[in-house]
Amino acid sequence: MSRAKRDVSKLAGLLTVAAEAGRSVAQEVTSLPVTALSPGVGQPRRAFDPAKLEQLTISVRERGVLQPLLVRPVGERYEIVAGERRWRAAQQAGLQEVPVLVRTLTAEEAQQLALIENLQREDLNAVDEVDAKLALVALALGVTPEGARTRLLQMLREPPGEDHAQIEDLFQVLGETWTYFAKNKLRILNWPAAILTAVRAGLPFTVAGVIVTAPPQAQPGLLEQAKGGASREELRQAIKALKTQTTSPQQVRIGQVARALGSRRWIERLDVRQQKALDRWLEQMPETLKETLKP
Repeated sequence: MSRAKRDVSKLAGLLTVAAEAGRSVAQEVTSLPVTALSPGVGQPRRAFDPAKLEQLTISVRERGVLQPLLVRPVGERYEIVAGERRWRAAQQAGLQEVPVLVRTLTAEEAQQLALIENLQREDLNAVDEVDAKLALVALALGVTPEGARTRLLQMLREPPGEDHAQIEDLFQVLGETWTYFAKNKLRILNWPAAILTAVRAGLPFTVAGVIVTAPPQAQPGLLEQAKGGASREELRQAIKALKTQTTSPQQVRIGQVARALGSRRWIERLDVRQQKALDRWLEQMPETLKETLKP
């Protein structure tokens, strides 16, 4: 059995571990000093919303940490696999210790589990979600995240094979089809940095998807409108108006001509007389255009 298949087959067991961390397993929960814990290197969440973290801090200060952190021993310390926000809130609340569930995991298992645990949370932004799922694909296939991205796009054009079966199993665990992910979500990695930053800050994926269709020079203004509460339909109308303003009547007509000449169906509908008239018209086109059209 290949390494990739072994990795995917472990996901069910790792999900069980994640479920244990999500409920109170009284006989296995212990306490550790907050100073004995370190953030996990596989943490997919890159940003912690200050307002939400403050809300959690207030809750921890009043009621304590209700759900134990999942940690693994690394040398004389413990690495946080799941629960970094609770750990940060506990420190801000002045707690000296936090409840933990200790599990012996390899670095790769810890990374997979951290990715899965975060993907199960509703507040993970779209950019971190894509990165996390791509990281899981990379672990499953034994490649880099960039290699995983390339491989997924290749798989869309290939007949089903071993990689397809493995990735289908992986995304079944994640509650999504890999084809939907590859066709619709991977493209987010091509978006401009400013839009990715806005998504990480909370801009909905669907709203960002509208803004990226606008000319680059118009995107900053549209981002401000979106932050001010503009709906997707309002943004679409704004983009439509921008495109109308920047397109001259001549450009519109040239575009119409290009679409007609590029339509095989339109050309096949022409009769002999119309075909000859089109040939004469093409012969009269400017020399500069003829040079451009040369193969």
